[in-house]
Amino acid sequence: MAVAQAANLVEKVLGHGNNAVTEQNMTNPGRDREKYADPSGEKMKALVWNGKNSVAVADVPKPRAFEDRDIILKVTGSTICGSDLHLYHGAVVQLQKGDILGHEFCGRVESMGKDVKGLNVGDRVVASFQIACGECMYCKKKFSSQCERTNSNTTEHGMYGGNTAGMFGYSHFTGGFAGGQAEYVRVPFGDVNLLKLPDDVPDEKGLYLSDVLSTSWNCVVDTGVKDGDVVAIWGAGPIGEMCAEMSFTNGASRVILIDGGAAAWRLDLAKEKIPKVETINFTDLPRGTSVTSKLKEMEHGGPDVGLECVAGEYAQGWAHYFELMSGAETDTSEIVNEMIASVKNFGRCGITGVYVGFTNHFNIGSLMERGIRLIGNGQAPVHLYWEQLLQMIKDGKTDPYKMLTHRVNIDEMATLYEKFDARADNIQKVFVQTRFSDPPAKGSPELTTWKS
Repeated sequence: MAVAQAANLVEKVLGHGNNAVTEQNMTNPGRDREKYADPSGEKMKALVWNGKNSVAVADVPKPRAFEDRDIILKVTGSTICGSDLHLYHGAVVQLQKGDILGHEFCGRVESMGKDVKGLNVGDRVVASFQIACGECMYCKKKFSSQCERTNSNTTEHGMYGGNTAGMFGYSHFTGGFAGGQAEYVRVPFGDVNLLKLPDDVPDEKGLYLSDVLSTSWNCVVDTGVKDGDVVAIWGAGPIGEMCAEMSFTNGASRVILIDGGAAAWRLDLAKEKIPKVETINFTDLPRGTSVTSKLKEMEHGGPDVGLECVAGEYAQGWAHYFELMSGAETDTSEIVNEMIASVKNFGRCGITGVYVGFTNHFNIGSLMERGIRLIGNGQAPVHLYWEQLLQMIKDGKTDPYKMLTHRVNIDEMATLYEKFDARADNIQKVFVQTRFSDPPAKGSPELTTWKS
């Protein structure tokens, strides 16, 4: 938290860059009601961050469209993501109390600015988690997550050597945009960042084009999974599970999922949904057997490909634990090191789990001497893939229902964060409904409530 507060101060002192062409730091319409809130005075429910491990559903002003390509959505579905837990834990810098979270959502167009083209009021749409202008060098290549014109955060630019795109509900570090774990959301450049959903794809499937499907697909194809590959995946959450399915789609001969501890049940879920997958529960390994040695026992030389679908905030040893706590590093290198050591010589490793800044004790020697290709998959460029993935859903080539386990109401989202963080109640992926949602689609989960 000290690091996050210091980052807020640094950004305040330095000021923003001048590259953004859309309003920055509008993380809650209540911060400036005259400018950002709907003039009707209507309130909405939204999930707000109140500090480390503290979120709440609050009544906040409904947003207004104040730029000419803005769209206001009635949110009909959102979800929680492992990436949201990094915000919940305060691991992502430049969060401020009252920020509205949530980067995966779908809905219906309620209103729009005068320059929006190609969409109409009432259209069903899904949003990309990133905000792209549609016109810059990266957007022209559909590398939407790297848009040059929607995030002017100076701290991010200084740390990374360049900015990512702005992102919904993901702190001021990525532009400061209010998120979609709410009943309404403002979408800048709405005609770029929304995709129409056809009638035969329900919200309970289309929603996940927003992030998890695109992120999983990007992880697999960007790391170069191909025919005959043996693939090991660290983390059996929604991203890891869908990476397993998509690795098989891309020709992998074997896929080995790795997880354990409080999340070990996810291995059983993945095995049920994808019977071909093999699993390693690291908590059940005999004394003296590591994940690396087990993988090399299962496959001569180790897997061809490693996919990191966990993140850098989860320390395994005391050294990294204290370094994270003290701010001596922002991310642990332990899982990345394990992945590098586990794959074959000249193997390929992709990092899709969130890493925020700097790490210590990185095994650069193994990387160099054994010729390992380490690939930062980046924030997935949703626009590059979402039309293809939508067709794959329609054709039955990928099925979001494999990961979908729960449906909850937005007013129970604070409890959902607690449950999801604890890996409790076998919650894998969730559909969060609002008062605007349609009844549950056939084959999707019924409503879960924790109210007594």
